[in-house]
Amino acid sequence: MSATLRIIDANRNRALEALRVLEDLARFSVGDRALTEGFKAARHGVVQALAGLDASQLLASRDANGDVGTTITGAAEQDRPNLHALALANGSRATEALRSLEESLKLHDAVVATRIERVRYRTYDLARDLALRLAGSAPRQWTVCVIVTESMCTMPWLHVAKAALDGGADCLQLREKELDGGELLARGAALRELTRAAGASLVINDRIDVALACHADGVHLGQSDLPIAAARAIAGSTLFIGASTHGPDEAAESVTAGASYCGVGCMYPSTTKAALPIAGPAYLVRFLAEHPNTPHLAIGGIDEHNARELAGLGCRGVAVSRSVLAASDPAVAVRRLRGALARG
Repeated sequence: MSATLRIIDANRNRALEALRVLEDLARFSVGDRALTEGFKAARHGVVQALAGLDASQLLASRDANGDVGTTITGAAEQDRPNLHALALANGSRATEALRSLEESLKLHDAVVATRIERVRYRTYDLARDLALRLAGSAPRQWTVCVIVTESMCTMPWLHVAKAALDGGADCLQLREKELDGGELLARGAALRELTRAAGASLVINDRIDVALACHADGVHLGQSDLPIAAARAIAGSTLFIGASTHGPDEAAESVTAGASYCGVGCMYPSTTKAALPIAGPAYLVRFLAEHPNTPHLAIGGIDEHNARELAGLGCRGVAVSRSVLAASDPAVAVRRLRGALARG
């Protein structure tokens, strides 16, 4: 029975560790009392189910130094780009450990194995619910994000926004620094309706209160705006949080602080960001090398002509304003940008 006891001991520890991570995510990241209690009950269920086993025998069977599996690691084992990925990984770890524990216990005590089976089935549901709650912290890698500012539009701003979506924009960012909160909320609600119908994302620039009120997907913060940690304390996992970065140091600080994605620029001279220094494509290359798992949007003077150059360097997404907002046909402008990125 020594080999079986080793399996039971190892998977008991593995399951409890993963369930603790999931409980902490439910408690501190989501703030969901029912989920927190559910994972805590699952942990206690494992402990109680195994209470009848001889603890001294389990401890005597443990041999971490002689375990050949401790030095075997998978390629993605350290890849946890966001809380959603952390929940998925630990949900799988918990249920896999519980299954191995259950099977091993069938050789020892079928009644205890049945108790573990019940915990396993409950954990499937809990892990699913937690992952869905945390999905908001895991934005997809957009291809074309159009920054909507009325003063740059040559046609009515809502018409331009709809045309951009028709052309394949997968994200709209509402950027209106001069509007009062009420009007900004009304515009956010209008864009929310359009983006939801198109299956695209909506981001609000600067205003986390407006982003929450209009049920946007995220908020984008500049270096002088609300700190990322403070924004996360307000929004929890309800919103993803983007950060503007203009060099490697700002990028590292933003990613460490928990940015869901980063704006990377300026790439080229831009009339809308004339006061900012030109970081150039070299900064994009460095960002991609240092933060390969963080979604990005290259920004600053990007159009269909230079987008292809960026794509050749590994760029997967751009944020644009004038090249689409001032175009005679915004839908065509977005299609050409997408085509340039695809051919890079």
